[in-house]
Amino acid sequence: MTIITVHTPKGRLGLEQRRELAETLTDAVLVPEAGRLAPAARVGFQVHFVEREPDMMAIGGRLLADAGPEADVMAIDVAVMDAAWQPDVRAEVIERVLAAMAAACGTVAPSPAWWVTFRVIDEGSWGSSGGVLSVLSLLGSGVFTEERVKAVRGALGA
Repeated sequence: MTIITVHTPKGRLGLEQRRELAETLTDAVLVPEAGRLAPAARVGFQVHFVEREPDMMAIGGRLLADAGPEADVMAIDVAVMDAAWQPDVRAEVIERVLAAMAAACGTVAPSPAWWVTFRVIDEGSWGSSGGVLSVLSLLGSGVFTEERVKAVRGALGA
């Protein structure tokens, strides 16, 4: 289970960009997590787009309303279930998220004011369908590569 929340100034992303990002941001996390592209696993991912008025965001101590269009600010929060998220896998996710954002926005490279946070939700702290969820119950689904199954089990001591 993963929730990706994209915070932008109002109007920064159009409908077609959001449609593209719904898929590309999902896959940006899904591929490193599962070890491969597993379309069946997409159902466990949500992407939320949150827009704020330029006077409700600031960078460098200045409201975006006062900073002008050169302040291309975005904050992308990636919240994932506890699993095997070693630093190299986290880095891969962050790089893939930024690349997906740049592609959807038609830029050569991500803006230095696009920031990604990567949060791991502790085992036993994620719930749905009337109960607590665990990544361990998903390991037998066939979505994860055998290498990722071993890594997750090792990371969680299972």
